[in-house]
Formats: sequence, C-alpha cells, structure tokens
Amino acid sequence: MNYKALIREVPDFPKPGILFYDITTLLKDAEAFRAILADIQRRFDRDHVTKVVGIESRGFIMGGALATQLKAGFVPVRRPGKLPADTFEVKYDLEYGSNSLAIHRDAIVPGERVLIVDDLLATGGTAEATVHLVEQLGGRVAGLGFLVELEFLKGRERLQGYNLFAAVTYP
Repeated sequence: MNYKALIREVPDFPKPGILFYDITTLLKDAEAFRAILADIQRRFDRDHVTKVVGIESRGFIMGGALATQLKAGFVPVRRPGKLPADTFEVKYDLEYGSNSLAIHRDAIVPGERVLIVDDLLATGGTAEATVHLVEQLGGRVAGLGFLVELEFLKGRERLQGYNLFAAVTYP
C-alpha cells in the first residue's frame, strides 16, 4: 500500500518553514490504518513486549491499538501536569523549541520490555526523552515504532543501539 499518498503535507505549519506531515488523512482510511499497524506489529511481534508507551498525543492513537494487538499494557507519556499521580519528568529539545515529558513512576516495572511508539521521528528529541523515562523506571526498550521518519533530520542517530522501525520514510 502506498502510505505516502495518504499523508497530507501542510507547508508552514506550525510555523513558517516547517513542512508538517499530517497522518490524520491516513488514519481515516480504515484499510490503511489497519495495514500500517500490522506492519509495525510484525516488526515487534517476537520481542516479548509487555508494555507499549505512546507519546502524546498521536502516539496514543497507535499505541493503544498496538498494545491490544501485542497483548501488552498501554502507558501514556504526557506533558507535565497532565498525569494525576507521582511522575518522572524529562526536558528535551525539539527542532523548533523545547518541551518536557512525564510518565507515572509506577507505570513500568523494572525489567519489563517496552515498545515506544509515536507518529513521527524527526530530530529524535522526543523519542530520546521517552527512552530516558522508560529506562529511569527500569524498563528495557524492546524497540521504537513510528508511522513516519524524516530521515533528513537524522533523528535515528540519537537512537543508535535501539531497534527502530518506521513504516514510511522521507529521505
């Protein structure tokens, strides 16, 4: 299936000079959504994943679905102040600013095998910050799965040594 044909490119969003890859146009196509999730699931089926961590907010969409398919629990990683119990937080840089992420301290048991998922790998800052959160809790990162990777931003370089898969790549 040609996933790229289903991803809308929006120039100058969220600010001038940024080309935004809008996956909502792919997600609304039931066949494409099932197929791309199956592609990611196949890549991590044999990794004995016990938790899937979805990164706010589009990572929640795929993360919940993949957790169900992998028979794993789902853990949201959110912006600070959005989780109601005790959290770990980490600051990180984006391609156009900085941000922070948080995870509940009791979300992952030490030794659990964790799949981290998000819609897009760009510079790798958000994914790298999430890896730090998971490892801070004692989790073992089984892999990272993305719908889209923007290879030209070299985010993969920040995640060397981890099992990484992107269903769609833009060189």
